[in-house]
Amino acid sequence: MLIRYKKNFEKIAMGLLSFMPNEKDLKKLQQTMKEYETEENRQLFLWKEEDIIGLIGALYYPDTNSMEIQHISVNPSHRFQGVGKRMVKALKDMFPDKNIISNENTAAFIEKCDVC
Repeated sequence: MLIRYKKNFEKIAMGLLSFMPNEKDLKKLQQTMKEYETEENRQLFLWKEEDIIGLIGALYYPDTNSMEIQHISVNPSHRFQGVGKRMVKALKDMFPDKNIISNENTAAFIEKCDVC
């Protein structure tokens, strides 16, 4: 299930976010976390089953009513089990009136999810 990011999940979220290709550098990773924590149009969600095993982050564009998936990451030991697709579907279900779009880092995966 998708849960909204809270500050007490920061270490888990940073660990998951560090699997994204553009988030390897610690300063960049900290900047990204700060953006999710402070900018109203950015939302970060964690995927929880028994433990938190995934993360999905989106940027909302009010002028186009779109949510761009900026980050999507799954713990390596839980990959290839449909977790990423379930996260995208859950985000779409949570915001049914929003158009889900991708960026260059998430496009290939989001296309496979068939929700856009």
